[in-house]
Amino acid sequence: MVMIDTWKTVVTERFAKFDGRAGRAEFWWFVLAVTIVNVILSILGQVSTIFTVVGLLWGLAMLIPSIAVAIRRLHDTNKSGWFLLIALIPLIGAIILIVFYATQGDPGPNNYGAPDPGVPALNAA
Repeated sequence: MVMIDTWKTVVTERFAKFDGRAGRAEFWWFVLAVTIVNVILSILGQVSTIFTVVGLLWGLAMLIPSIAVAIRRLHDTNKSGWFLLIALIPLIGAIILIVFYATQGDPGPNNYGAPDPGVPALNAA
């Protein structure tokens, strides 16, 4: 149920919102859902070229929401969205971003606002 609510919130209500914060749960559920759809469309693309076209359209449709949720996730850890440019560094950049995405966000307000109470956060274990 959490995944459905989080997915709905990110895609329908906050798909192009670049300000504010996104907790770990919001970010990782979004990544999981997009990855599952990408894998399914990739497999179906092997069967028929129409699914390849659908996969390309899906990728274009998810470009802005993916950037937006990544920036909000960085905001949750009190980092600027410009840190996404670290991904341009081959291999090392992706590893650094994954560490940033997995880091627990600030529990209270930071430079980018207060945590979103409507989206459940993952508890630190």
